[in-house]
Amino acid sequence: MGVCYGTPDFPTPSFTGRLKSGMKLTISSSSSSAASNSHDLVVAHDNLAYGDGQILAEHNLTDFSFAELKEATKNFRADALVGEGGFGSVYKGMLHGREQSGRRKTIIAVKRLDPEGLQGQREWVTEIKFLGRLSHPNLAKLLGFCQEDGNLALVYEFMPKGSLNNHLFREGPTSTLPWDVRLKIAIGAAKGLAFLHNSEWKIIYRDFKTSNILLDQSYTAKLTDFGLARSGPQEPETHVSTRIMGTYGYAAPEYVATGSVMWFHPFA
Repeated sequence: MGVCYGTPDFPTPSFTGRLKSGMKLTISSSSSSAASNSHDLVVAHDNLAYGDGQILAEHNLTDFSFAELKEATKNFRADALVGEGGFGSVYKGMLHGREQSGRRKTIIAVKRLDPEGLQGQREWVTEIKFLGRLSHPNLAKLLGFCQEDGNLALVYEFMPKGSLNNHLFREGPTSTLPWDVRLKIAIGAAKGLAFLHNSEWKIIYRDFKTSNILLDQSYTAKLTDFGLARSGPQEPETHVSTRIMGTYGYAAPEYVATGSVMWFHPFA
């Protein structure tokens, strides 16, 4: 989970009504400028395929109760904690009785919002808007969400190999990633980013770094944490200007200097 510097300048999304299981997620914008965007994220249409991925006509997310997530993580027990960041804390859990992925037991990762954290409901909604309808082998799979009594959480498929950052920079005796595995991870992450850039939405990721690249059992790279993402420039535009977001040190120097992202920018 990345560190956010500044406040997003894109229209603030808001919910229209209480989210219920099986209902279409509807997100509106507080700014009329969003109405001119021809790539409305909630317009239902046929599935659009882009290479190995697609934009789903509607999200297929589960509305989890807070009680379900407490049970899955053993009441968010300390030994279930697997990570912390600007959004809050991430816990490993086990779902029983759900049919996610065709299995009765599913290992999940629960990202729970910290009310005092650097990111808030806007980033939570943005994550649902994008990952709820994007499907690609190199994007993390969002299974559902929880919005109950002030508790906000996101539920993902669990990545058993953790983040690339942990493999590259953790201290102590660890096995070094072979170069063929490193190349596989780099290519996978690049494919995920290319899908975002070339999809109809032309998504600017804005937080591409090793801690946001998760690895499954076979070291397939999965991009995660879309709280800072936004739609990119649409034709005939060539760039979009934004407030500086993400993590310094990983952002492109010209983006930090100008706040402008070009449509072909590889760092976005």
